[in-house]
Amino acid sequence: MLDILMAGGWAMLPILVCSLVALAIVLERCWTLRRNAVLPPGLGEEVRQWAHAGQLDPSHLQALSSSSPLGELLASALAVRGQSRDIIKERIEDTGRHVVHSMERYLSTLGTIALIGPLLGLFGTVIGLIRMFMQVMAGGIGDPAKMAGGIGEALICTASGLTVAIPAYVLHRWLRSRILGYCVQMEKQATALLDELTLPAPATAPRVRRTATPVAPNAG
Repeated sequence: MLDILMAGGWAMLPILVCSLVALAIVLERCWTLRRNAVLPPGLGEEVRQWAHAGQLDPSHLQALSSSSPLGELLASALAVRGQSRDIIKERIEDTGRHVVHSMERYLSTLGTIALIGPLLGLFGTVIGLIRMFMQVMAGGIGDPAKMAGGIGEALICTASGLTVAIPAYVLHRWLRSRILGYCVQMEKQATALLDELTLPAPATAPRVRRTATPVAPNAG
């Protein structure tokens, strides 16, 4: 493998750097975007119980906000719980944009690597072909080994660029779709909390006591 990389020439260096950066981003995002870390099980129901019971002191809100992206979103709604529904909803939307931006961290870099990978491979291909033609111009075509070296360098760079770009593109799309699914679930939890904070509790209908209807005596 090392011999193949060295045969690709100096143009393999940026491709190798891109592959290492992409691998680091994928590993970091997969760890950060674990489902239990983003959407802790039962957190939405627990927060609604807090709101119903009035257990909303600052220490609860601070711990909730720092626990997870969902916790940060719900804590922003609880922080303005005394306001109107429109104000609470606006605060949720503002915080949601920050939460999504945080979850999409480094994904633009991963998408850039997926885009420039083939271009770096094409650049290495062009460099290899130029070197081959320069050698042909200097010594003629009597040495097939020199031509084979230039062609080999070009093909190695092309293959390496595609090898980096294809997985980077697939993982970029997968991570984006994963974040989109998380956003839908967080929106559901935020809407349920918004209803808990703003909608009045359903009134219990009073029970009507029925009295027995007097029966008229039979005429004898």
